[in-house]
Amino acid sequence: MTGSAAPALDLAADVVTLTRALVDLPSESGREAEIADAVEAALRALPHLTVDRVGDSVVARTHLGRGERALIAGHLDTVPAAGNLPSRLADDRVHGLGACDMKGGVAVALRLAATVPAPVRDVTYVFYECEEVEGDRNGLARIAAERPDLLADASLAVLMEPSDAGVEAGCQGILTADIVVKGARAHTARAWQGVNAAHKAAPVLRRLDDHTPERVLVDGLEYREGLSAVAVRAGVAGNVVPDECVVTVNCRFAPSRSPEEAEAYVRSLFPEYEVRLTEVVGGALPHLDRIGALVAALGAEPRPKLGWTDVARFAALGVPALNYGPGDPSLAHTAGEYVPVEHLRRCEDRLRRWLR
Repeated sequence: MTGSAAPALDLAADVVTLTRALVDLPSESGREAEIADAVEAALRALPHLTVDRVGDSVVARTHLGRGERALIAGHLDTVPAAGNLPSRLADDRVHGLGACDMKGGVAVALRLAATVPAPVRDVTYVFYECEEVEGDRNGLARIAAERPDLLADASLAVLMEPSDAGVEAGCQGILTADIVVKGARAHTARAWQGVNAAHKAAPVLRRLDDHTPERVLVDGLEYREGLSAVAVRAGVAGNVVPDECVVTVNCRFAPSRSPEEAEAYVRSLFPEYEVRLTEVVGGALPHLDRIGALVAALGAEPRPKLGWTDVARFAALGVPALNYGPGDPSLAHTAGEYVPVEHLRRCEDRLRRWLR
């Protein structure tokens, strides 16, 4: 622990009470020390777990010699507050910052860690920092780099991402690139002497507007790809014809497509332009053949995850994973964020039955 007095978390409390206690611990990305201290202290009090701390991430493990090890993970951080603290309970919903994304899921995982001391499979619980910011700060990535032994022996993983208390399998990959359109500078009083790169970017935007993204079936799940302009930048001054216009595009690609294939695909759409790749991160295959028993135990029809989550990090480690957590993902990061009480209870009950 960091040495500060950690607020007490009662892991024997009802999951709703525990969710509210977690919401009331501010933990904006990069400021997770207090909540990590509280989680660490609560888990260290449980004799059936060993507990490790990596930065402001906490890992707790059972060691029962079972033939299989599962991993259950949730991030501790939130986006900045939007007038949505402290928590409140109304209309059978816990309202407040991070209630949906993802302190409700963390509360479920903490309850399981505390109240299922002898699961039928060994379990690694991971509560990690900095999920909501740049990938190089991600706590799960840091654990994988500094203490891979804490993750390596898992045969499958559950990421407590909000999924309406249903199963969202795999995830899409992300590619971001700059499409560069060249021109020639001139004074705007003599604009005919230059070539306006912003004007010349029109075909790029038109091509994007006309583009029809693919729908790709993987394990019977339909992943809808996307290719969107997300920024257009040109010009150095109000009286200068811009000699360069940059159109930033964001591509979401199916998990069956590798990062290299996604890059080649985007480049093929703009062969006459310079394409500067700024980010590409692969997705995760659903692996329903390997996690089918878990999906059946959760009693949910699997859906494709339309977006990127840390299941991709588990996929890179060779661990099949799925998204399963309380809350509507469309409420994440909103001022009106909440998690339904029924989702909290359902996720806890179904995961408990699977562990037992």
